[in-house]
Amino acid sequence: MLKRIYAPIEEHDGARVLVDRLWPSGVSRHSLALNEWYPEIAPGSQLCRQYQQQEISTSLFLERYSSELKACPDKLLPLMRFARMGQLTLLTAVRQIEDSHLPVIKRLTLSALEEEDASDSEFCSSPCLAHTLPTSQR
Repeated sequence: MLKRIYAPIEEHDGARVLVDRLWPSGVSRHSLALNEWYPEIAPGSQLCRQYQQQEISTSLFLERYSSELKACPDKLLPLMRFARMGQLTLLTAVRQIEDSHLPVIKRLTLSALEEEDASDSEFCSSPCLAHTLPTSQR
């Protein structure tokens, strides 16, 4: 789930992770009920500056940020762990979530989870399957 930090905290939010590089001013950690603040996954300073100064378009910002994350896939691991535990809510202070880095993080995290699941679906050796066979067939 994607939310602004100013949105009400809901029971079904699950793990709440702030994914902005800078801490939002005037907001306490306690008031956000955060599980984690993960600034390392936010877009790089130069890319943010270019976007904020309107030197690049939204689509180019999202494309470059996606490339940044694909170059360092390990950055997704903490979010994948939270997602494996249940509901994960990514939080940001930006006003327009759709044009922010959150949809990119969500898409790439879900994609990484799918890839991980696909790699785990390979056939096991027969000893691995022994516990699933009826006793008479072991």
